[in-house]
Amino acid sequence: MKQSSQSNNGWNNWLLVLTVVALAVAPIIFLRNAEFGGADGEAEEAITEVKPDYKPWFQPVFEPPSGEIESLLFSSQAALGAGLIGYAIGLYRGRSEKQKPEE
Repeated sequence: MKQSSQSNNGWNNWLLVLTVVALAVAPIIFLRNAEFGGADGEAEEAITEVKPDYKPWFQPVFEPPSGEIESLLFSSQAALGAGLIGYAIGLYRGRSEKQKPEE
């Protein structure tokens, strides 16, 4: 009985991976000439539209030299955060599995 449960979990994991890949690739396929801008640019446009003379309250501490460096820093920050969250989930799950009595 335990073998079929593990086999079923393997299929579920592959189905989830396939779904995530499909969700990432679908916009690229179906929206060929679309512009995928960020929320920052949209917010800046909306603020300029509502109040053209708006001045920011402060300046950034560090301004990356190019958009590629900015993307690198952003993706590195996202990867580090995802790694920490994954580690914490694994740690707590491992602890709870260890505390369960042997069946």
